[in-house]
Amino acid sequence: MVDGALLACSADPDLRLVLVGPTSVADEVLAALPAADRSRVSVATATRPDDGPLRAVETADGPLSAARPGTTVGAAVDAVVHGYADAVVSAGNSGATVTAAVIGLGRVVRRPPLACTLPGLDGPVVLLDVGASVDPSPPVLVQHAVLGAAYAAALLGLDHPRVGLLSIGTEADKGDRWRRSAYGRLAGTALPNGAEFVGNVEGYDVSRGARADVVVTDGFTGNVLLKGVEAAYVLAGGEMSADTAPRAAALLGIGGTVVVCHGEANGPDFASGIELAAQLHRLGTTARLWRSEVIT
Repeated sequence: MVDGALLACSADPDLRLVLVGPTSVADEVLAALPAADRSRVSVATATRPDDGPLRAVETADGPLSAARPGTTVGAAVDAVVHGYADAVVSAGNSGATVTAAVIGLGRVVRRPPLACTLPGLDGPVVLLDVGASVDPSPPVLVQHAVLGAAYAAALLGLDHPRVGLLSIGTEADKGDRWRRSAYGRLAGTALPNGAEFVGNVEGYDVSRGARADVVVTDGFTGNVLLKGVEAAYVLAGGEMSADTAPRAAALLGIGGTVVVCHGEANGPDFASGIELAAQLHRLGTTARLWRSEVIT
């Protein structure tokens, strides 16, 4: 995170960071910055009710641990709530980050999804959900499709995003009963930004990017697919580069900008998450997704 913060500051002279966490880590960032840039970085001074230091939410902790007073992720969300920051970027416990964001910022859908952008051969593909909601119902999948279409239009500048439902075949009757139900609902839903539902798509369509710009699935399948794609890059002799797609996911359908990085993110990965958060804020993406007419 130190390397990522430094890289992000160097790449974006208008960026300002509020570091929430151990003072020793914040001091490491400040010491490595040029003296002229140190005013761009501040440190959160929030404490627990007992005046103790902020508490980190560990990977093994449950999502509701984010609701405990004095957690670092809770303090980061509070900074956005009170206007001290415009976005939250975290590489910590993703369930805790989602929970803290929902509690602190509110939501426009029952189950906000995590959306990532993958570098398809024929163009980028927005994949959602990639981990926030592992067992969504068909109506929730439709809401995610609506959010994904609006997100692709805002982030990628697409006039008519193509939206596909991930399944085991392209025919309408393929997949489990929830996907078959979601297919029928999506076929009858007016998607925002002139988006078009193109039907079922398969796993290879995510890497190709030829049939769909947005691929909707449940968080369990999406997370497995995302990590499989990342592994395929490594086996091919490289890795997914932050230069081609952000190594981070945006939490959609909440009242603020929240970006979640992989728990094993390196410096460039974390910097790409910060860059994504800044871009989403500057584009006004949250307001565009929060509009009442987006969710039908």
